[in-house]
Amino acid sequence: MGAAPWDVEPLSSRYRAGDVSVRSGHFRSDPARMLLPVPECPLVVILAYDGLCAFEFGCAMEVFALSRPEVGAYWYRCVVAGLEEGPLRAGPRLNIMPDGDLSLLEQADTIVVPGWRGVDTIVPEKLLLALKRAHARGARLVSICSGVFVLAATGLLDGRCATTHWHHTEHLARKYPNIRVQPDVLYTEDNGLLTSAGSAAGLDLCLHVVRQDFGAKIANQVARRLVIPAHRDGGQAQFVPRPVAKRPGCRLGTLFDVVRTRLDEDWPVERMALEAGMSVRGLHRHLRDATGMTPLVWLLNERIALARELLETTRSPVMDIARLSGFRSEAGFRKQFRRLSGLTATEYRRWFDATG
Repeated sequence: MGAAPWDVEPLSSRYRAGDVSVRSGHFRSDPARMLLPVPECPLVVILAYDGLCAFEFGCAMEVFALSRPEVGAYWYRCVVAGLEEGPLRAGPRLNIMPDGDLSLLEQADTIVVPGWRGVDTIVPEKLLLALKRAHARGARLVSICSGVFVLAATGLLDGRCATTHWHHTEHLARKYPNIRVQPDVLYTEDNGLLTSAGSAAGLDLCLHVVRQDFGAKIANQVARRLVIPAHRDGGQAQFVPRPVAKRPGCRLGTLFDVVRTRLDEDWPVERMALEAGMSVRGLHRHLRDATGMTPLVWLLNERIALARELLETTRSPVMDIARLSGFRSEAGFRKQFRRLSGLTATEYRRWFDATG
């Protein structure tokens, strides 16, 4: 317990399944290497606890803990912090031995909470305090599925966007009424607090983190290794709207799907309302509740999201990308793209080109 995070290479956790032990271990850095003028790799700390959600934990481990020779030496350092002393149960015949205790959170750049024991299970005060201290010094807090209930218990999500598995969204909203619960998205990001919907959406969120830290090309490489699509963000820096699988009574999901396949067409608010089967006023209300945006602001962000994808994955001229994204003039596209992304289209392609 208590391994120093700066001495830990990306492989971190030790697994024990039944009578067979598989140890990925952690390795002490060569002192000579510490003299090299290389940037410090970001430290990801994954929380583990007795009764761990094994799938969500596995998602975080798969993205952040595996070594990636194709990326190079600059990749994540990853350790597992145990809420209790190990071994920690993570399902039948599977135990996890953490690298250290909650003191590991003190140096983390990113902390991942992979689910929680139960939506009404009390979160220990020592964990809440450690998370609040980490966030106060600038650490990014990431929850997968029911892990949002841990972040909610800290109070840090009050007044901010969050999501979780659709089965728990109503419960989250009732239990924490100050949180702006978004039931129809894959993940959210608000002030360094990132939350995802159920299980597999955690992979999308983890890839979003990789994309922020290492760019689109590296995130796409990781996605290909996982044999899943590279996930795109939704435009605004602090909120990433993406609908989860449609559920009975959810009409916005259908609207989202249709508009995204026809972004080159005109989409006045009246047409969107008709597609969603609701009044214009109702569309404004439901879409604001789901995304925090008006219909036209949401549409603009979707157009920019498509433009980003085309800039990253094709060699098409900017004029063609503007047209395919639904902009009627290249000048208007360039203006809106720079306003929302902070980069010109040319600069963005140079930074995030994934075709090479």
